[in-house]
Amino acid sequence: MMQSINKILVANRGEIALRVMKSIRKMGIKSVAIFSEVDRNAPHVRYADEAVCVGKAASNESYLRADRIIEICKQLHVDAIHPGYGFLSENADFAETVEENNIIFIGPKSHAIRVMGDKLAAKDAVKSYDIPMVPGIDEAITNVEKAKQIAKEIGFPILIKASAGGGGKGMRVVEEEKNLEEQMQRAISEAKSAFGNGAVFIEKYVGSPRHIEIQVLADTHGNTIHLFERECSVQRRHQKVVEEAPSVILDDALRKEMGDAAVRVAKACDYVGAGTVEFLMDEQKNFYFLEMNTRLQVEHPVTEIISGVDLVEQQIKIARGEVLEIKQEDLKIQGHALELRVYAENPLEDFLPSVGLLERYRPPSGEGIRVDDGFEEGMEVPIYYDPMLAKLVTFGKDRNQAIQRMIEAIDQYEIKGIETTLPFGKFVCKHEAFVSGNFDTHFVKNYYTPDLLHEETKNEARIAALIAIKKYQEDQQKLRLPKV
Repeated sequence: MMQSINKILVANRGEIALRVMKSIRKMGIKSVAIFSEVDRNAPHVRYADEAVCVGKAASNESYLRADRIIEICKQLHVDAIHPGYGFLSENADFAETVEENNIIFIGPKSHAIRVMGDKLAAKDAVKSYDIPMVPGIDEAITNVEKAKQIAKEIGFPILIKASAGGGGKGMRVVEEEKNLEEQMQRAISEAKSAFGNGAVFIEKYVGSPRHIEIQVLADTHGNTIHLFERECSVQRRHQKVVEEAPSVILDDALRKEMGDAAVRVAKACDYVGAGTVEFLMDEQKNFYFLEMNTRLQVEHPVTEIISGVDLVEQQIKIARGEVLEIKQEDLKIQGHALELRVYAENPLEDFLPSVGLLERYRPPSGEGIRVDDGFEEGMEVPIYYDPMLAKLVTFGKDRNQAIQRMIEAIDQYEIKGIETTLPFGKFVCKHEAFVSGNFDTHFVKNYYTPDLLHEETKNEARIAALIAIKKYQEDQQKLRLPKV
């Protein structure tokens, strides 16, 4: 059944709120921004057709206030909510409450969020759909002796994982049996603290994995497609830093196999909307289901570029009840795209947050460059939220051109007043392991140290100084030449 959407509230902030609103405006729909007191002058607030303060600076007093958000929707006669990512985007209770208040949630049904939000429930949901799984146990465990028995069966090293969460919390690699008890207690404690749920499970540790994820779209009429893969192996503390599409290690046959598996995962939970199925791939190119993210991903721009599909527009059309207009056979990979997450962090100081005034902020522009950001020169970078300033995306006819454009775009990006991860992004793009495509999720651990980056920065400054001196000398020589 088709549903009318004339006004959408974007329950988020910063770059993703602005990016979602651009698609909303393109579709001729009105947008409503919410903002905390500290975000009052943010670009997404000015861009929206209407904007309402939702609370104080802290997210639990503003962007996480589900009751206040729904109250605003009713006051302003909002038809739908787009949650972006983070905050309430994967909160099944929020999605359910939105539905109960006759507001359209632009995302999957609360059932799918609930199932895929619990790693054990997700494994249980997909196991009858012929999805490859990492060897391990698919039930929560707290008994150390039982854990030792399982570990012996699947073989060390093993990975202890929190069932209810992600982002590396409640996760421990155990190389030997003697360390199992201590690491298990730590994982349980961390999981309880982070997610309010101490359930953990055990699986075989894949030693040098690639992290490959598949974008899916599913409508309410039973149609599900995939929009190829994203390579997300360059990570720091289990958080992605550089993403690209397509992956350098997939051929057409493997791409189809993984895409088909992702579609089956989506069908396993009656998925609706845009979602991402994540896989680990070992050195023999065997792939294993990791989890499903039931929302738009930070790295969605690289998929939009190589597929030519506006994912936010598709989310809204699906939420309206439209049939997917794209068929699997219509999709073709066009060129190559890279994304660097530009964080307000200091890569020379173990990536400590770097907040303060953006004294200068000039993003790059030009052919093959896309910047999704939510900041402007003169703004303060607040300490209350995720420190991502922008997503710097470059694209080209092939991977080499996309990498070169990224290096050039980083050089053009002018940011003063705070430290950022731009120099780290350049380090990655110039590193032989990344350029060759011969890397895995241990890239940062294996190749990066602050000292290396510091040395590279010093060399670049030295070269820039030499060029400036040479230019000065040439100019002086021209001035000394006698006039004829």
